[in-house]
Amino acid sequence: MAVVSLEARTESYGMARTKRETAQPRTASFVELFMPKLVTVLREGYGAADFRADVIAGLTVAIVALPLSMAIAIASGVTPDRGLYTAIVGGFFVSLLGGSRFQVGGPAGAFIVLVALTVERHGVDGVILATMMAGVFLIAAGLLRLGTYIKFIPYPVTVGFTAGIAVIIFASQLRDLFGLTLPGHEPGELLPKLAALWSAAGTINIPAIALAILAIVVMVVARKLRPTWPSILIGVTVATVVAWAFSLPVETIGSRFGGIPETLPSPVVPAFSFAKMQAVLPDAIAFALLAAIESLLSAVVADGMTGRRHRSNSELVAQGVANIVSPLFGGICVTGLIARTATNIRAGARSPVAGMMHSAFLLLFMLIAAPLASYIPLSALAAVLVVVAWGMAEKQEFWTLLRSSWGDATVLLATFLLTVFRDLTEGILVGFALGAVLFINRMAQATGIESGVPLAADDRADDANGARVPYDSHLATDPDVVVYRITGAFFFGAASTVGAVLDGIADRHKAFVVDFAAVPLLDSTAANAMHRMAVKAKRKGVRLFITGASRTVRRELLKHGLRPPLAKYRDSISRAMSDIKAPPSVAPGATNVVALR
Repeated sequence: MAVVSLEARTESYGMARTKRETAQPRTASFVELFMPKLVTVLREGYGAADFRADVIAGLTVAIVALPLSMAIAIASGVTPDRGLYTAIVGGFFVSLLGGSRFQVGGPAGAFIVLVALTVERHGVDGVILATMMAGVFLIAAGLLRLGTYIKFIPYPVTVGFTAGIAVIIFASQLRDLFGLTLPGHEPGELLPKLAALWSAAGTINIPAIALAILAIVVMVVARKLRPTWPSILIGVTVATVVAWAFSLPVETIGSRFGGIPETLPSPVVPAFSFAKMQAVLPDAIAFALLAAIESLLSAVVADGMTGRRHRSNSELVAQGVANIVSPLFGGICVTGLIARTATNIRAGARSPVAGMMHSAFLLLFMLIAAPLASYIPLSALAAVLVVVAWGMAEKQEFWTLLRSSWGDATVLLATFLLTVFRDLTEGILVGFALGAVLFINRMAQATGIESGVPLAADDRADDANGARVPYDSHLATDPDVVVYRITGAFFFGAASTVGAVLDGIADRHKAFVVDFAAVPLLDSTAANAMHRMAVKAKRKGVRLFITGASRTVRRELLKHGLRPPLAKYRDSISRAMSDIKAPPSVAPGATNVVALR
């Protein structure tokens, strides 16, 4: 690759500037690379208005996280209070020390399978020990600066293991969803589990099914009619009130677990031995791998929605600390959460204080409303995870990859089937190996890549790029327009997260801008993801603008059908924003894309 002067662009709403730098950015110190984003925000200036915005965002996320944290804990084979401890303690440290200013941490649905199997094999003490060991591994990965490379997860692998996890989560909820009574222990593996549930079909509880259906209908309708309302909390509340009012014979949190405590427990260091550490080592590695993938994908989504840039290695260290501290209070695995992080941004968050306030509000809820949780039907919480599993399955992406090419389909099916029937870690590793071979083949066929932009950008200090533009929260909270910036090689590793976020944007906004100024490489998977998103946007009446795309990237997009009127190309974000705000007849920034065919 030829060495050329670096082209750096700094853009914000209503302003564009271009600066040619002939020198490389200075090397950041260790302290600068691992400094929490909270310190950066405080140095930039943090006032009362910022705090008010963070409090509102934290409250919004806490309302969403309250029922979800308990549901995930129960599905993982532990008591519901452990899910709350995880969100309160783990989520607080993720925001306090993290390298992303908008990241929200807590228990994740993706961990249900791993935690449940670890509980079955080693008990809750084994989960706590494995979580703390995973925290050590995450800190080591961050200090060794491996975070940059974790982002290179092939798109078919992320879709495959996410769909596999969704299938297993759905299967894990069938018992409570139908109110089944099993004579013995419920197996963890899928096929034995389904056989055991089928043998207990005669114990179906009709009121439990009715409450689950009611909760699902309320959640779906509320999400469709009032997207900004906490649909999960509303659905669980309605089902709980109905069960209490009619004294329905269904199992509740109180009847199975005896309720939840009204305060945090004192920290306790678990007893461990070298033999026990050896026994849970494979589980600890799986916890660390999945936590790293989930948290960094979430941070990438946050970057795209806000224009900020996270420090991946600093984020891994924070995740590690959170996974060490959370088990001391009885919590389980912690990771960054894409859905709750996006909710945090949409609620107007300005800094990591919002994530810390989310933990504080959850603690307040637990102190005040813990007795009420005893009345929540387990079938209603099962309904919550059924909705979550349906949403995380990425059904359209799965079907599209099956039809796109034999290589993508092979990676997808290998990852999916191994995740469902064998092991999540095995599925990810095999899928990654197959995806790497496929990517090498595609790179060998590539004619070239534009110089000047690295495939994977290293972490930098906050002031390494010269003058910093203050964060403008209006760009993230504008009800009509959303700007999404992509940095680095845009190929299979980022396609799933970008596609998921942009699909959500297309449902609720009038126009959005996708900036490709810092994208040196685009592969067919990413181009297909952009095309699917553009088709959906057009169907919803949303205007799509693509800005800053190089000739190579634009040509690849055009080959995959992303051409006017499906998408409009502009040279900068500010030009696109001008066109969006201008009357329909005015188009000062139009680009003739036909000449680039």
